[in-house]
Amino acid sequence: MTRPVALPMLALFFVAAGLNHFLNPAPYLSMIPPYLPRPQMLNLVSGAAEIAGGLGVLHPPTRRFAGWGLVALLVAVFPANLYVALHGWKGENIAPWLLWARLPLQPLLIALVYWVCIARPSSNG
Repeated sequence: MTRPVALPMLALFFVAAGLNHFLNPAPYLSMIPPYLPRPQMLNLVSGAAEIAGGLGVLHPPTRRFAGWGLVALLVAVFPANLYVALHGWKGENIAPWLLWARLPLQPLLIALVYWVCIARPSSNG
């Protein structure tokens, strides 16, 4: 896959995921660990950040900044994914092994964002 192909796919992924926080908040709210305050606000902020990041990566002057923002967001939401793997996803009938299998996808997604949005293309190829 090339960067020009990955870039719009990455943008679409984050914009769609962000919109889903507003359209279908229940699964996201059930992922938020109970020790975090104001789950509704956290859901809205993370959804807005995904939309902003997805749109930001499409605009070359904001691409690197948006990429770093998406990396920070992916790191910030990892505890919610770990919480779901440890305690199950309330209201969702998903096999426990799938919840654990999702965890390695986070670093892969971070690497993809880094490659597409942050890393400088090499000049020798």
